[in-house]
Amino acid sequence: MKMRKPIIAGNWKMPKNRDEALQFIYNVNMNVPSREYVETAVCAQAPILRDLVKRQGDHLRIGAQNMHQKTEGAFTGEVSAAVLKNIGVTYVIIGHSERREHFYETDELVNQKLHQAFRHGLTPILCVGEPLEVREEGTTEEYVKKQVQKALKGLGDEQVRDLIVAYEPIWAIGTGKTASSEQAEETIAMIRKTLSTLYDGGVADAVRILYGGSVKTHNIEELLQEENIDGALVGGASLKTKDFLAMCETAQKLKA
Repeated sequence: MKMRKPIIAGNWKMPKNRDEALQFIYNVNMNVPSREYVETAVCAQAPILRDLVKRQGDHLRIGAQNMHQKTEGAFTGEVSAAVLKNIGVTYVIIGHSERREHFYETDELVNQKLHQAFRHGLTPILCVGEPLEVREEGTTEEYVKKQVQKALKGLGDEQVRDLIVAYEPIWAIGTGKTASSEQAEETIAMIRKTLSTLYDGGVADAVRILYGGSVKTHNIEELLQEENIDGALVGGASLKTKDFLAMCETAQKLKA
């Protein structure tokens, strides 16, 4: 099996204004590993995406945190995939648990957004993961498997081959709790197995699957040592230049 290129992607959420974001980009551009070995990205707020894209270096790329499922229309306040592509955005996060919880995004809506992202040449980062009660009930596999199956409905082999999946247990996001490397590996291996039942041609082996959920510099090495974990979708720790670079260097050391 060909080694999957690792990815370290920061999800900034709402912190960082334009000046703070640009300072981060300046500090990181010359120090991130080559994209030949590690893909690195930061996903920022929509109003500053163009400024960041204009200043990204050879090895860092910019992602959006959300997009609308329609190409155009009377959807006040929304951003289309076409506009994101037009301004040079590379990635887009789709189906994050905070979008599902606070903005009532369903698996069906997530599926529509994935189709739209691929239609416009964006690389989607599909988020899946279970709440605490599901983990405690022992039904994580059933819950996450269903999310994956519904999200990918109607997508072809070549599309899914380019997909990035992020497993983010909801109970570990912003709580300081982290799934153990064994828990993360078990669920991510199940996601890969689910992909293998849906697609042919080594698609499951090609898809990069990240772990997200209170990823820090002190635990990323243990997580990335697992066979099926190809990188991380990082929240708060991605806001700090030193921490972000340290995680990128760890990915290069362990996975490249």
